[in-house]
Amino acid sequence: MPTLRALAARANSAARELDSLILMAEREVLSLAKRINIPVNSTSPQALVDAQNQDPWSKSGKYALGWVYFCLVIATIAAIMHLYFYWIDKIRTALFKEAMEVEASTSPQSDYEMASLATNSTAAKLFPRDNTSPEKPKAQSSISSIGPLNNVLAGIRWLFYRPIPRLRWRKHEITFPSLGVTMIVFSALAFVTLYSFLPQPLYRASIAYGSPPLAIRAGMIAVAMTPWIVALSMKANLVSAITGIGHERLNILHRWGGYICLFLSLVHTIPFYLHPVWDQGGWVIFQRYFPSKGPIYTTGIASLVPLLWLCIASLPILRRWMYELFVALHVPVAIVYLAMLFWHCHNFLTSWHYLFATLGIWILSYCARLFKLNWTNPWRMSWLIGDEAAVTILPENALKITIPTQVKWRPGQYVYLRMPGISIFENHPFTVTSLCSEDFPSEYGEGYRDMILVFRPFGGFTKKVLNAAIAKGPYKTYRAFLDGPYGGMKRQMDSFDTVVLVAGGSGVTALVSQLIDLVKRMRDGKAITKTVHVLWAIKRLEAVDWFREELRICREYAPPDSVRCHFFVTAAKRHGASISISRKDNVISDILHDKLNNFAQGIASKRNSALIRDEAAGDPERERELRRENEDRITALPKQEEIKAPEPAHTRDASQVHSRQRPSLTLSMKGVGEPNFEFGFPETPTMIEKSLVRFAFGVSAVGKKQGWLTEYGRPDLPYMLRDLSKEFGKRTCVYVCGPPGMREDVANTVARMQREVWRDPYKDEIFLHTENYAL
Repeated sequence: MPTLRALAARANSAARELDSLILMAEREVLSLAKRINIPVNSTSPQALVDAQNQDPWSKSGKYALGWVYFCLVIATIAAIMHLYFYWIDKIRTALFKEAMEVEASTSPQSDYEMASLATNSTAAKLFPRDNTSPEKPKAQSSISSIGPLNNVLAGIRWLFYRPIPRLRWRKHEITFPSLGVTMIVFSALAFVTLYSFLPQPLYRASIAYGSPPLAIRAGMIAVAMTPWIVALSMKANLVSAITGIGHERLNILHRWGGYICLFLSLVHTIPFYLHPVWDQGGWVIFQRYFPSKGPIYTTGIASLVPLLWLCIASLPILRRWMYELFVALHVPVAIVYLAMLFWHCHNFLTSWHYLFATLGIWILSYCARLFKLNWTNPWRMSWLIGDEAAVTILPENALKITIPTQVKWRPGQYVYLRMPGISIFENHPFTVTSLCSEDFPSEYGEGYRDMILVFRPFGGFTKKVLNAAIAKGPYKTYRAFLDGPYGGMKRQMDSFDTVVLVAGGSGVTALVSQLIDLVKRMRDGKAITKTVHVLWAIKRLEAVDWFREELRICREYAPPDSVRCHFFVTAAKRHGASISISRKDNVISDILHDKLNNFAQGIASKRNSALIRDEAAGDPERERELRRENEDRITALPKQEEIKAPEPAHTRDASQVHSRQRPSLTLSMKGVGEPNFEFGFPETPTMIEKSLVRFAFGVSAVGKKQGWLTEYGRPDLPYMLRDLSKEFGKRTCVYVCGPPGMREDVANTVARMQREVWRDPYKDEIFLHTENYAL
């Protein structure tokens, strides 16, 4: 009996100890489930004490702070480079202006004129012995001509200007980001991976001792990435203001930042499913507090699902396939993701600090965009109704949209255009080809400038614009809602001695305004630039008609022997100009678009009428005169010629089909001595005509000072750039916008040309700027 009683007592004692252990485990697991710190006391197991001392949960916020430091280092380097180049460009331009002013002020004045015919004092008057002539200013800034610094920059460009070769598989092509972006992405991926996996331990000795440290580290870094990802995605953001890099270039870092965040989220999620399985007896305790009635870790899954959709839908192949759906759902899904993160993080550690920062960045960026919209300023006539726009069909089925607006822009910038009269929800970027200058006023009214957008229609919105222009006639005007301007070149082009502009097809739209602005500054003596080379590859010569006025201005107003244009015609024959209309009749959609457009037009007319009545002050004759002027101003947009659909080929005479009439490329401008200028390109050149055109535009015919050449075939850009480099000045800018192959050839050539900066002490810099808004 005593033995049985002793056994029973021991059993009761063991049961009590087991109950106490289970109670302690329940408390600890409950603490784990709530994601709070598990306290350590005198009764805590040694493994829990070691875990808290080695990598305490309460100090895991330092991993999020590590990512912030990593981003600040990269942003600081980019900001310093931006400020350095901005400074030296300003200094070089200012020194040049000072030199021009001094040169103008040192011309012979009345003090040096001969007072009589005697010659014994002429030399003393013309060349005074006292050194009173002003000192000649420096032509270069000392800091911009530091040889070792320029060699280091040339070495960096020699490496990072080189593009990564594209991969081709059958008809598919994979294009990689630039080498600089690739280096940043790989550095970020290596940092977060090592920062998550190197610190020990990766897991606790038991799930009862707390969440896996690996999961906590990865989760905190993923939360810290959220404000940076959102900041890089916004059109108006602080990162662009600090670094001078446009949001269209930062967008690729936004996408790759999202992919890295997804990787960290998976690293954060998986340990919570693996640890209970590995831990002996842990799965039983795990299931007790996470029953199978609902999803395990509900809040984590709720935030992981929208992140998965955002990353998968942003893959290039899927984004191109469902672009409109992606654009429509991207922001709403991102809002859901941020809301689920607030729920999931539950203000543990410093998680909500980063989420509130994300929310603040989002709100501030949208508020900043209000100053970029043409319809949000109540002191403008375009308030809530946008500006008026006219659509013109150019040769080769290109489109020109003219928008008289009070929006200001710089050369090379672009805007997002929305036209509810054509498509309600679509909003697409287009490069501004016109110059915002007092030298190019708009007939629409005082304070207005004609913003001109030129593009080739391919599909989607651009095809809808072409169909609407054909179907509704050339005199139909639309309301245009603008968002911008954005982008542009972060360097001053007029601070370079030599500028090379390279374009392929419609890529010329990105450099036309730059060219006109540069010619204007060179004419006014405000640009250091001495020589401008324009290389434009086009399929057919009719494309020259897109910018006939701009080309005429460059040819007639640029300083002698300063602008040299070289056209390359890649298609030998001009096929009949056909306008194909693939239009699906949707009466309801057309009625809706027309009603929206007419509604805005009606509001604009009422505003004009109210202003006219106030201006007339009750004088009916004055009111009628003002109304006539208003009608003229409204209709002062460029008048398109009547568009006639081409006759079918089988109804035309063979002689008409093969006629070789010269296209109308007559250039005109008010206030110009010569009203007409004709290039003289044949429509369908034969070999003899090709030779004649080459001779006509050769150096011998046009003259070396003109330097306007035309060739047939694709340009050998590497050879041409190497040949032009013999005439490069101290600082050279190469600006290219075209298809990927053209950008790769130019980038590789300019990268190899950096060796000239090392070899030639006279050359300080060869800078490359590539434009590609479809990153």
